[in-house]
Amino acid sequence: MNAPVFKSRNFRLAFLLLPVWLVLYVNLQRVANFLVDTALGMQAGTHLTEAVRFFIFEFPKVLMLLVLIIFVVGIIRSYFSPEKTRKLLAGKSLFTGNIMAAMLGIVTPFCSCSAIPLFLGFVEAGVPLGVTFSFLIASPMINEVAVVLLFGMFGWQVAAIYIVSGLFIAILAGWVIGKLKLEKWLQDWVLKIHSEADSEAETCLSFSDRISLGFTAVKEIVGKVWIYVALGIAVGAGAHGYVPADFMASLMGKSAWYSVPLSVLIGIPMYSNAAGIVPIVAVLLEKGAALGTSLAFMMAVIALSLPEMIILKKVLKMPLLLTFVGVVGVGIMLVGYLFNWIF
Repeated sequence: MNAPVFKSRNFRLAFLLLPVWLVLYVNLQRVANFLVDTALGMQAGTHLTEAVRFFIFEFPKVLMLLVLIIFVVGIIRSYFSPEKTRKLLAGKSLFTGNIMAAMLGIVTPFCSCSAIPLFLGFVEAGVPLGVTFSFLIASPMINEVAVVLLFGMFGWQVAAIYIVSGLFIAILAGWVIGKLKLEKWLQDWVLKIHSEADSEAETCLSFSDRISLGFTAVKEIVGKVWIYVALGIAVGAGAHGYVPADFMASLMGKSAWYSVPLSVLIGIPMYSNAAGIVPIVAVLLEKGAALGTSLAFMMAVIALSLPEMIILKKVLKMPLLLTFVGVVGVGIMLVGYLFNWIF
């Protein structure tokens, strides 16, 4: 790294903010306890007190983790334009392409609103349909917000399980769809479209510019999701303090064989992003829900949300859309049953 990078305003700002972030993060629990027990003078051990303590601790912790990870991902994302991603995937063989597409989906987490232009670009670039689906499944499912929330609330093991499970589903579902040869079920106009190539100017940026993009990503993404984080953690705090453990264990515990498919069916029509759903999943686990069932519910909400299905309906005919939902849904249920068995 050359001297001008160290001298840049963006680099100095990032370097100075890191120790401030570390000091605040390490002392969050103390601050939460002080606010609840001393500043507010709440009675320890009551449902309300513990719900408030949960919110005061979890909300800033999640936001701080989001700021750090989104900043890093924003820098990484600057190296991967949609056009460059398409060129990397075009011409790759089946399964190899599925693996590459799913891996790229992790570092290029495009939102569901990007589904149509991405899909068109992939088809126009000659990327196989199954490989395209591996990318489009991994990209929204394995996103930085979900990873940050899982890491912050459950630790690196559960976050790693989530990433590996998402990759498995994306690779397997894309491979199956590719084997079924379902190109005929694309909407007719999709096969005729000729999209313009995206600019790759961002790949020529200096590192200082990429740091600036990291700050921009924090501003844009955190600015959009903080309210969902607050609402999700507020619901989680209420459940933390008031929902009986026996109820959740009976509905989503390991002993209920129907819990995994039921959780997937409940999750599919729901609309929420990771920021809203992960805090709720955290409390479900605390109250006795099984890990695999909770992950299945979360993945169904994130990867098979109703708005994304409506968007994809514009480029997929109903048989292909239903196949996509069915294959991904089965993959999610397999992951749920597997982790219920392991844990």
